[in-house]
Amino acid sequence: MSANLPILPPAMLGILGGGQLGAMFALAAKTMGYGVTVLDPDPHAPAARFVDRHLCAPFDDAAALAELARCAAVTTEFENVSAQAMRDLARHTRVSPSGDSVAVAQNRMLEKSYIRRAGLPTAPYAEIRSAADITPDCAALLPGIVKTATLGYDGKGQIRASSLKDVQAAFDTLGGVPCVLEKMLDLRSEISVIVCRLDSRNAICYDPAENRHENGILAYSAVPAALPQDVLDQAREMALRLADELDYVGVLAVEMFVVGDTCELVVNEIAPRPHNSGHHTIDACAASQFQQQVRLMCGLPPADTRLLSPCCMANLLGDLWRGGAHDIEPDWSRILQHPRAHLHLYGKTAARAGRKMGHFTVLAADSDTALREAQAMHGSLKETAP
Repeated sequence: MSANLPILPPAMLGILGGGQLGAMFALAAKTMGYGVTVLDPDPHAPAARFVDRHLCAPFDDAAALAELARCAAVTTEFENVSAQAMRDLARHTRVSPSGDSVAVAQNRMLEKSYIRRAGLPTAPYAEIRSAADITPDCAALLPGIVKTATLGYDGKGQIRASSLKDVQAAFDTLGGVPCVLEKMLDLRSEISVIVCRLDSRNAICYDPAENRHENGILAYSAVPAALPQDVLDQAREMALRLADELDYVGVLAVEMFVVGDTCELVVNEIAPRPHNSGHHTIDACAASQFQQQVRLMCGLPPADTRLLSPCCMANLLGDLWRGGAHDIEPDWSRILQHPRAHLHLYGKTAARAGRKMGHFTVLAADSDTALREAQAMHGSLKETAP
């Protein structure tokens, strides 16, 4: 098939990873009439329930990758997949995002260089590749956060530091792997912008989401973000500029810090896939981020990103489940009986503290009301948790 022609149903689409993002992608693709093949080593992967074919094998399995290469197009649900495998697949089929884009998102050092190459600000930082890089000059970045250059997510691989001794201790604790030391900023809030880009002429953003984290894990995303309109417009423009710098194809999440009373925007990091803070798009937008993922990998222009209702998404972590030989489900009645609340459970077989087991989205007249209602519902679940 020509690279210039769109891929239409009932073509078979492939995805690396069968977690909740893979499952929601599969649901979107199947609804649109496509077939879906997923590669995931977990026999109980959430996406396995919804796909035509589950290649249950390691992500680097040559035979499984060869089978995936037979799909009309391939994408990924997570950034820690092999970027080289993405490049290899691209020799046989259409792949988005590109392996090069995935490689940028995998390494904070490379990521920050691309952000600055796009003319966008990052937090002041220093690269720490060895103990010799921890010099008195690093004191200007304190208090700061030591972050591993690779494999960090949901607050993992990050340690706060207020002295050079703390930086050394953090570096040692993190295994002496390459890290960055980032200066802590005076944060007013944190936002994320989901970009849907086919090319420079076909790119659009969702309304920025305002995110609240607990223990380093996203807890709530309220949309639209409660910030001045000019700041929200600037966030969209910055996210699109970064996507252009990467020549990105697909769904890209750009996380930003909002700093101080002047609401200065600073780019934190990117995710080359649909994002947790974009789950509200399933229930509150004209098209979901997963529909966009399908469209863009198939060479179709992005769909309407219009917000149909202010809302708030709340994560459901494994802490809410009662442990034991058989996990006991929380009481979902308050969510399910609410006329403007939408529950999404991921079908994972085991609940663990900090593990994302599902989410729910509350629609309301404004995002503040949606946030308060979501917090109240979540609080009622916590009251019955172990």
